[in-house]
Amino acid sequence: MILELESLTHRYGDELAVDDVSFGLEEGELVALLGPSGCGKTTIVQAIAGHVRPTAGRIRLRDRDVTEEPPEARRVGVVFQESTLYPHMTVGENVAYGLASGDIGAREREKLVTEYLELVALRDQRDAYPAELSGGQQRRVELARALAPQPDVLLLDEPLSALDRTLRERLREEIARIQDETGVTTLFVTHDQEEAMALADRLVVMDEGRLSGNATPRVLYESPPTPFVASFLGRSNALPATVVAREPPTVAVGDRELELQSSVRSPPTGASVTCHVRPADLSISPPEAAGASGTRLSIPGEVVTVADVGRRYDVTVRTETGDELVVELTDDPPTAGERVAVELPRDRIAVFDADENERQRLVAANETRG
Repeated sequence: MILELESLTHRYGDELAVDDVSFGLEEGELVALLGPSGCGKTTIVQAIAGHVRPTAGRIRLRDRDVTEEPPEARRVGVVFQESTLYPHMTVGENVAYGLASGDIGAREREKLVTEYLELVALRDQRDAYPAELSGGQQRRVELARALAPQPDVLLLDEPLSALDRTLRERLREEIARIQDETGVTTLFVTHDQEEAMALADRLVVMDEGRLSGNATPRVLYESPPTPFVASFLGRSNALPATVVAREPPTVAVGDRELELQSSVRSPPTGASVTCHVRPADLSISPPEAAGASGTRLSIPGEVVTVADVGRRYDVTVRTETGDELVVELTDDPPTAGERVAVELPRDRIAVFDADENERQRLVAANETRG
């Protein structure tokens, strides 16, 4: 394992920023560290880079404990959210600056500068100054500077957040290409779910300083381990229910029962739970289709709104239980006020118990107040 965090914890005074976080990166992986603002992502990056000494826990690079070592003793390249290019230096000089402390001669340094400027397609801008470059070009220079010393790990701390959407998508593709060509182990920090899922081999999801999920994008999206991951990673409907049986797992929504897949974890019979289901996994049927057959559940309701968002329609339905569900449709949506039935698929439902949902409610309330 190239990078390993073991029970990493950090406090700023009385504030707990990172709480007992453990994960690792295998050689050549591109892992996205994902979560909302204030969840501890940047603190983790600063600790790995050596700019923050963690309150507790260990950091290992290639099985070597570097927790107490200064930044210059670690083979870690960093691209921060804000530009750190030196305005009085040319592009070539900025890239060479990262090599100044290395034990290499001038000829080898020039060769590496040329190699990495070619990698980011900026060889012709070698003598330009940062102010003469676009925002995207400046980001690419910083990538070249971080990669030129050939680090064990590349840390990208929200490098695209200040760019407009079109440029962000273009540079995202460039980062994927560069990582593929160099094979450098990369930790990409972002709060953008789409960005993370498009780039990463694996996602590490943070929630209030804690690790909330660690798996491939597809696994976390289809089988979220917590209510937070279900709601944060894409859109999710939350529907209250009650467990009526554990073998097979069966929940009641209002007076209708739905038998879930046997792999779904089920709290004790009688427990209050919340069923999370993606809008794209729901469908709409005529109202007479409402009912339950053990393996399917259709809940009657009334269409409240229909939003045309370009590639899809978001149809909001208020069910007979008073809950509102958003259904994604690609064509022929119903109209507001129309009676319909919303069908829930048994193989696309994640179930969470009351304790997990209450914690998420408190987190959301704290974020709203803050």
